[in-house]
Order: sequence, then C-alpha cells, then structure tokens
Amino acid sequence: MSNLPVKTSYASKEVNIPDDFLRSEPHDAEPITFKQIDFAETVLPEYKDLYAVVLDHVLSPSECTKLIELAEASVVDENRNKTDGTAWAPALVNVGGGYEVAVPDYRNGDRIIWDQQDIVDRLWARLEAVPQIRDSLLSFTQSWKRVLKNDNEKKTIWDFYRVNKRMRFLRYGKGGFFRPHCDSPYGENTADGHGVLTHFTVHLYLNDSKQEVGDASDLVGGATSFLSGNQQRKLDVDPKAGRVLIFQHRRLYHSGDDVLAGIKYTMRTDIMYRQRLDSDNTATVGTVEIL
Repeated sequence: MSNLPVKTSYASKEVNIPDDFLRSEPHDAEPITFKQIDFAETVLPEYKDLYAVVLDHVLSPSECTKLIELAEASVVDENRNKTDGTAWAPALVNVGGGYEVAVPDYRNGDRIIWDQQDIVDRLWARLEAVPQIRDSLLSFTQSWKRVLKNDNEKKTIWDFYRVNKRMRFLRYGKGGFFRPHCDSPYGENTADGHGVLTHFTVHLYLNDSKQEVGDASDLVGGATSFLSGNQQRKLDVDPKAGRVLIFQHRRLYHSGDDVLAGIKYTMRTDIMYRQRLDSDNTATVGTVEIL
C-alpha cells in the first residue's frame, strides 16, 4: 500500500433504496433503549459532564445487513480495492486539502464512503423519536462549554441542521484497529452562505460481538474505548448490531480496539448544527471553514 497522499473521491453509484427501509418496523425489531454514560461513576471521572449516550435496537439485525449491502452496491469502480476488486478499500487518514494518506500503524481497516442524505435522515428520524435525544441534541447554547471550546461572550444557540450525509462504513478484520484520537469537526457552507458545523459523532454498529451476545457471534474485540490521557484506564462500548453510540467530538479521547477474531462492521457520521444569536432567532453567526 502506497503512503503517498491521494485525492479523496466521494463519487458513488445510484442505489435503489427500498421506500420502507428504516421507515417501517421490520420483523426483528425491538424497542429502542437509551442510556447516558455517567463518566463520574466510571474509571474516567475526569470526563464528568461530557456527553456520550448508547442507544440499542435503533436498527434491527436485518436492517444492519441490508445497510451493508446497500453501501457495497454504492461503490464505483475507481474506488474499489485495487488488490482484490472488492467494495472495501483501505481506510486512509485525512491530511487536509482534500487529500488522505495510508497510515497502517495508526488506522488498520477498510472503508466505504457514501454520501446519501435520505438514509441518514431516516436514521435521524429513529433517533429523534427518543425523548432524551430531542431534549439534548436538537439545540444547545454557547454556555455548554464541555462541548464547545469557543469562549465567545456572545450568547448564541446551536440548532440542529441535519445529519451529515457522508457515511463512513468501516470494516475491521482480525488485527484491525484505530489508534487513540479525538474526532474532528466537519464544516460546510450552506447555499445561503452561512456555516454549519458538526459537534457530535454518530457511530452505528452493524454486527454483534461475542462480548455482547456470546457464542452467537464470531467477532471478538473491536470495542470503542474511551481512554484516559495516559491510556491506562478505559471504558468500553462493545459492538452490537443496531447499537448507536453518540458522543461529543471535543475532549473524548477514544480508540477502536483491536479485533481479535472475526470481522467488525460499523458506520460513522456526524450531527451538524447552525449557530444563531440568542436575541434574534434568525441571525446566523459567521461562516465556517470547510475541513
């Protein structure tokens, strides 16, 4: 694998998405459950008041399988794996300017990138139906310093804009991992020239792990681990089909643990917000740099 920077391509095929996909209740659906991580009561009390929640059964197992199938169908020939011709190509690391580079000792896995607003909108409709999600993530103020690093004295509000259409499907085989990091915000400018910015990661697990379901799964390892700064303490969120982990970008140091056996499938996207002045519900503050 070359370690020279390559221009990232976001081209994809048109895919026939069933009208009822993520809109109706499948035969294997279960009620969605919600749990907020109280870091003060964990081995990571220094993350007290930082935001991370786990929702189970957001997708059913059959919907997870279908979503992987749709993602694989979206891949254009130029983005297929150059070695084996499959839909999954090595995951790269962003180095800015629209370029990425392979860093296999930091990130070792495969990826599909699919820009598809309709699917993430359907996913958000499931999440938004949960009262705790509506209460916490539809809008928040500049005073929420644990999420925002901006110390601007102006009273501003961040309103939900949409979920980022850019889905990053990830596949980790035995020995795959993503070393410790914090997620970075993504920004873009709207058609009217205003800026929107992401503050939260949405991580959807697409298959089960042995840690969650026992011998019914071949996947061992692969947890998302929140870590102390010295990496000596950690809190694991294990893969489970249909589970969604939502957490703030800022300050939450985490990794994708090594896969010891089997294959791990996930999808990652983000929640985008638009900033406005508290005193004027229509005034947007500034623009953002596209990352």
